[in-house]
Amino acid sequence: MRLAVDPGTVRIGVARCDPGGILATPLTVVRRGKGDLDALASLATAEEAMEILVGLPRSLSGREGPAAAYARKFAADLAVRVAPLPVRMVDERFTTTTAHVALRATGRDSRARRETVDAAAAAVLLEAALEAERHTGNAPGQLVEVGTAR
Repeated sequence: MRLAVDPGTVRIGVARCDPGGILATPLTVVRRGKGDLDALASLATAEEAMEILVGLPRSLSGREGPAAAYARKFAADLAVRVAPLPVRMVDERFTTTTAHVALRATGRDSRARRETVDAAAAAVLLEAALEAERHTGNAPGQLVEVGTAR
């Protein structure tokens, strides 16, 4: 089972997949700030996660800006906290947009509950990573080395 996290400056969306790595579902939202890494570590233990995927925001051209630097720092801090559990950075382009569209399609007002969107975006991220792994046979994203921010 894997967890995916979509770190924001206010909230961290969290999703999980089934043990077979087929279906990703929103799990919860963790408030950003003191204790957030501990909360994620506890979730990883409770869910018996084999790894954690962290969203890496990139521009349409693939370039990384300040948000990507923030996500990389967050992933490095998380990797230290959950070691030896692997943490991987995965491209998250369009996850929030896709989550908004999916929630609207089900009749839910995604604007009314940002938390719903954050957890759904993490599920979109996880679903894309699982699909990429099924097609390529390779683990998704880039492994975060413990003790490095990049």
